[in-house]
Amino acid sequence: MSGHNKWSTIKRKKGALDAKRSKAFSRIIKEITVAVKESGQDPDSNPRLRLAIANAKGVNMPKENISRAISKASDKDSAALSEVTYEGYAPGGVAFFIEATTDNIQRTVANVRSIFNKYNGSLGTNGSLSFIFDRKGVFSIPQGNLVEDDFIMEIIDAGAEDVVLEDGFFTITTAMEDFGLMIKKLEQMKIEPESAELQRIPKTTTKLDKEASQKIIRIAEIFEDDDDVTNVFHNLELTDELMSEM
Repeated sequence: MSGHNKWSTIKRKKGALDAKRSKAFSRIIKEITVAVKESGQDPDSNPRLRLAIANAKGVNMPKENISRAISKASDKDSAALSEVTYEGYAPGGVAFFIEATTDNIQRTVANVRSIFNKYNGSLGTNGSLSFIFDRKGVFSIPQGNLVEDDFIMEIIDAGAEDVVLEDGFFTITTAMEDFGLMIKKLEQMKIEPESAELQRIPKTTTKLDKEASQKIIRIAEIFEDDDDVTNVFHNLELTDELMSEM
């Protein structure tokens, strides 16, 4: 399994669990809020909102919840949200890149620092670890009636770097600058992805023994449980054994 697809498989597995929890809905609502405040509440003229709505459908968010989130975000008195990132190291030299959306940056950075400190890691300065990760567009699409060879050929011609079919899902990977073009291509094909997002894919990975790896995965889960955190990326080498337990 390729590195890109390994990350996407994790996201998809976790998405199936997250859909049962309020955390997933909270994250999507923040995506909708930021999109509306940036470019308005009309998805036809707001690509970011259109993408947030598609991701909301991917986690089975009810239509009324989506409409309510858009309406609330349009209220000029609603809380302003900031998108922030944090970088640091966990034990064993595993690099972490944290993305958060928050109405209180001081609270968020305090929480992130506290988690690093509690588990013998360290919060670094912004930009200190960005060289470890490539930012890629990653799309997850149910195969449905799509013909594998024909679909892959068309998507590669449209600029995809990689397309993999596994467990009934196509995973498409694009360069960050081609993310918007791929969204438009899928819209033209009338294909709605289950998820579409920019991910930070590690260029190199850090290999630890099973026990140490399990502790890193637990730290990642603790970060993900923070209400302000929207995405957690790390460069732990994910073995097939670890994948089977996730």
